[in-house]
Amino acid sequence: MANPNHSEQPAATGSGPWLERRYFIDVARPRLSSAQLMAEVQADVARFAPELLADFKKKSGTNDGLRVGEEFEISILGPWNGCVRVTAVADTFFEFITLEGHPEAGRIHFEAHYLDERPDVLRFEIRSWARSRDGLVAFAYGTLGVGKRVQEATWTEFCRRVAAASGGQALSDVVVETLTQTETGSNDHERHA
Repeated sequence: MANPNHSEQPAATGSGPWLERRYFIDVARPRLSSAQLMAEVQADVARFAPELLADFKKKSGTNDGLRVGEEFEISILGPWNGCVRVTAVADTFFEFITLEGHPEAGRIHFEAHYLDERPDVLRFEIRSWARSRDGLVAFAYGTLGVGKRVQEATWTEFCRRVAAASGGQALSDVVVETLTQTETGSNDHERHA
């Protein structure tokens, strides 16, 4: 299970602006329910990640599904490798926290749910709350944009693969929203598909 040698790295320990990022895709008439779809994702997280950008390998735990305390090592394109720990698991969601050494400090939440206004439409959503691990990563991520592009490409493709696995029809491409909050309190909101 959890390796006590790996400390959790919450967003408060990070550097630079706070980022809330949201990636989502809506699927009409999926063949799988939200719980069935999430069971597939939880059974093999690596299957949905683009291996050239982010290769997930389970470091601890069982080979079937996810359990709180299990850890993944992620080989990320460039010098961005890191580990995450499972902090929550339910029928329609799961959550990771970054561990010491990961380029980000924070949490990431994966969820499948039906839209209230359209009960025939399933939304798969990834939401993260994070900051860069340190000033150097913040510079490479924000100023140079390298980490941001890799991260966005990874989670966009992850959403597309989950949508395909649902058996339904994607209503549009993946929507990406970013809310940036600086330490001075200023906010910036960005949205694109």
